[in-house]
Amino acid sequence: MVKKDGVLAEKASDEMVEEVLSVYPEKARKLRSKHIVVKEEGSTCAIKSNIKCVPGLMTARGCAYAGAKGVVWGPLRDMIHISHGPVGCGYYSWGGRRNLTSGKLGVETFSLMQFTSDFTEADIVYGGDKKLAKLLREAKELFPTVKGFSICSECPVGLIGDDIESVAKNMNKELELPIVPVRCEGFRGISQSLGHHIANDAVRDWLLGKAERNDVGPYDVSLIGDYNIGGDAWASKKILEEMGLNVRNVWTGDGTTEGMMAAHQVKLNLIHCYRSMNYICRHMEETYGIPWLEFNFFGPTKIKESIRKIAAQFDETIQEKAEAVIKKYEPIMQKVIDQYRPRLEGKKVMLYVGGLRPRHTIGAYEDLGMEVIGTGYEFAHKDDYERTFPEVKDGTLIYDDATEHELDEFVNRLRPDLVGSGVKEKYVFEKMGIPFRQMHSWDYSGPYHGFDGFPIFARDMDMAVNSPARALTKAPWKTVKEVR
Repeated sequence: MVKKDGVLAEKASDEMVEEVLSVYPEKARKLRSKHIVVKEEGSTCAIKSNIKCVPGLMTARGCAYAGAKGVVWGPLRDMIHISHGPVGCGYYSWGGRRNLTSGKLGVETFSLMQFTSDFTEADIVYGGDKKLAKLLREAKELFPTVKGFSICSECPVGLIGDDIESVAKNMNKELELPIVPVRCEGFRGISQSLGHHIANDAVRDWLLGKAERNDVGPYDVSLIGDYNIGGDAWASKKILEEMGLNVRNVWTGDGTTEGMMAAHQVKLNLIHCYRSMNYICRHMEETYGIPWLEFNFFGPTKIKESIRKIAAQFDETIQEKAEAVIKKYEPIMQKVIDQYRPRLEGKKVMLYVGGLRPRHTIGAYEDLGMEVIGTGYEFAHKDDYERTFPEVKDGTLIYDDATEHELDEFVNRLRPDLVGSGVKEKYVFEKMGIPFRQMHSWDYSGPYHGFDGFPIFARDMDMAVNSPARALTKAPWKTVKEVR
């Protein structure tokens, strides 16, 4: 134990985990204990994941509809994405994750607009197929420049049996546009992760390979699993293009329908968010022979590693340009580190996010002298944790699908200087006096990717940890003499 804020902060241990879980009934305790590990020297990643949540225990997970519509389809800019069902979930049609897009709203981009079939009781009784067809006609009339439609089904659509595939095929002929039915009813699967998979399959079946480009080149690549939150995809694309690569499409942040339809012609798929898009990468490798590579553009150390790993897939021309890019940005990144590392050195971080960030951001924190003492995912699979384990140090607490009780207790006991998680956790920890950054959508900041993003990332972490306002808020353990 170490002294922090006048009281003792625990270190992660199996005993601490058992004590936190001891409040659960025996069955729940045994189940949850399989989802939490402390990395020790020589240990292997034995954490359980991608398992149904325990009823009654609060979870931060989303549903399949959120994974398909909110993550994969929503950021595609020149399609209209229809939420087929009641307006409650249809509200999610708006671009709530800050997926930035280029072009004029309503003409070249539609991501920030809401399109829903707005089910009523009559639609539940008699079906919504005709209403959906009418919606498609009206949307095409109102927005004649739209390049296609996705139909993302909500829970009632699956329950009443609306045939969205038939509507899509008929309206495809009538409107002469790609119309993609996405069977992503929220009750499917156990989290938004299945929604990613369903969305990938819909892209595979209805878009991929449906168009051909004549200007295919040896350096054509796809940027996959980047949703352009706060401009992330633009920052990543900038690096790749400075290396001499030609980014033909982005899946799906600021992406285009035509780009995805002709994506089978690229030479390499570069995947950022492995969890949400590995399915389509594997399909393209098996079907079209396109290799894929996971990369990490968070923080200068990982950016440099990734640039060289990507360049190694091409000839000396790209490799030489890659080294020139590294040389150009090294002094710029060093200035950022020199400015912020003295203020952040030794600060401890706990993360709990979805997708790739619980492991990809570790290197960026370490570039600033910070230490990640706990990390975990909301909806990860086994291979995510296998990729995470080598990135963390011995003594790091790793948790899968953590409940609110567990996360609160772990933060209370380990006393990190910063928590990075989602909006559901944000205000809980801020009220407890703990510096916090919203690591799903960058707290209205960004980008965080690439050389453009690292200075913003460093500034935001410093702003959170060292804000004078923190002195005005007392955490609960500072108001008592003894904390368990």
